[in-house]
This record gives sequence, C-alpha cells and structure tokens, in this order.
Amino acid sequence: MANTLSTYALRHKYFKSNLEVALRNALIAEKICNVDNTDLKTIENPYITNQTATIQAVAGTYTVAAMTVTDDALSVNDEVWAATHVFDFEMRTANFNLTANFLDDLIYSVNFKVDQFVLNKVLSLGTGAYTTPAGGFTTAANVAVICANLLSKVAGFQSGIASNPFLVIESTDLVGFAQAQVASGFSYADAALKNGFMSNYMGIDIYVIRTGTFVTATLGTLSATNSGHRLFGISNLATYASPRGVQYEEKKVSQKTGTEVVAYGLIGAKVWAPHTALFVNITLA
Repeated sequence: MANTLSTYALRHKYFKSNLEVALRNALIAEKICNVDNTDLKTIENPYITNQTATIQAVAGTYTVAAMTVTDDALSVNDEVWAATHVFDFEMRTANFNLTANFLDDLIYSVNFKVDQFVLNKVLSLGTGAYTTPAGGFTTAANVAVICANLLSKVAGFQSGIASNPFLVIESTDLVGFAQAQVASGFSYADAALKNGFMSNYMGIDIYVIRTGTFVTATLGTLSATNSGHRLFGISNLATYASPRGVQYEEKKVSQKTGTEVVAYGLIGAKVWAPHTALFVNITLA
C-alpha cells in the first residue's frame, strides 16, 4: 500500500524576497531623443526658410526676397496609464510587498508604452524614405549596402548636424547583422566573434527592440502604419515631452479594502520641421 504525503508537509523556500516579473523590453526613446519633463504642454520651435544666393555677372544690382518665419510646435496630446488594486487581505497574508511589486510593474508598463509611442511617432513624422533590397536586414549581404545608403541620406550637411546617426531595428533583424559583423575585416570581426553583436556598425549606433514594437495600430491620437518598417535618423534632433515624467498614486477606494495603485504619464513627440528629412522611414522588402 503506497503512502501519501500532504503537500502541506513539504518545506518551501522562496528564491527571492519579491515577485518575479516577465521579461521586459529595452527602452530606446530617451537614447535617441531630447527629453523634456517640464510642465509645459506645448513647446515652440519657429524656423526660417533658407535663403538662396544668386550668381550673376557683375552688375551691382540685386532683388530683395521676403523672409519667412514658420511656427512649429510640439503638443502633448496623449496619456498612458496602468492601474491595479491590491486588497488588504492580500497585503496581510502575502510573503511579498504586493503593492511595491505591482507599482514597479505598472511604472515599467507605462514607460514601455511611452517608448513605443515615441518610436512610432518619430518614424511617422520622418520624411526620408528608403526601401531595402529583398531580404532586408536578415540577409547578411544587404547590411553594408543598406547602412551605406542610409548614411548617404544624411551626409553632406554642415559639420556636426549628422554626426550621431542611429538605427532602430527589431530583434529578428539581428540574423543578418550578426553574420555581416563577423564577416567584416580583421579587428572588428574578431571583436564581434568574441563579444557577439556590436552596437555600432559603420559609425551608426544600432538599437535593438523586440519584434512588434513598430506597429500598424492606433496609439492614442497617432494612427501608425509602421509594421514592417524600421527607423534611421540623427540622435537628439527629435524631442519628446512627458510633463513630470511617469507618476503614480496610491488611494483608498470606497467599498474595497486595500489600495488602488495607478501609474500614468502624459506624452507628446515631434520631429522639428527643418530636420524631418534626417529621419528615414525604412521599408523592409
């Protein structure tokens, strides 16, 4: 006759003093944009139209052209939130600080949505366009060709303005990048073989996000059509505003014990008009 053992007779050990969370996606927007966390809901950046000089035979005469000043503004029109409720009995009987764990996860959830909104907004506002050769970034032979073509989109401007190019790809694109890097010449290939994926290629800072960050979907006031697209541009020429950043509140709720926890943030993003051509919407072929 087999003996049975109650599950309550087992000894339990917790590996950590807090709850594990699911894998979290990397956040990119703050690395490629200027960030404004002031209380302003609108940020203005008027610009002038470039004047064009004329070459002519010596005559001593000229024509006066009008000067044009155009208003350009970033408006904060969207908000992101996440909320949950932790009951009193859950806080009293749990071995973990549930409120702290949920609050940490809510703040990350808001930050991720802010990041996704900014990346898709900047991609939508860029007027530069490029279609990759067939196979996109997943074909190793395409990587150097694509990067060279992208650099040509921002080359030739005054010194400094195009000195910090970046490229945002999704994780599935690494297939071709990794192969291209280890097949490169000498020390760079050796470094890639030893250390894995290198985050800079041909002078371009490479940022990797999870598949599905660039979407065709409605994100607040933004109707994005970015599935199958990637973003190339110049760092710190786009701006996103998030007044006071991500905030949170803990509050008592009528007819419920415990605490309601909410994290929220306001968000707006802008590629300034004089620089829209320096942000390239890449279509994968």
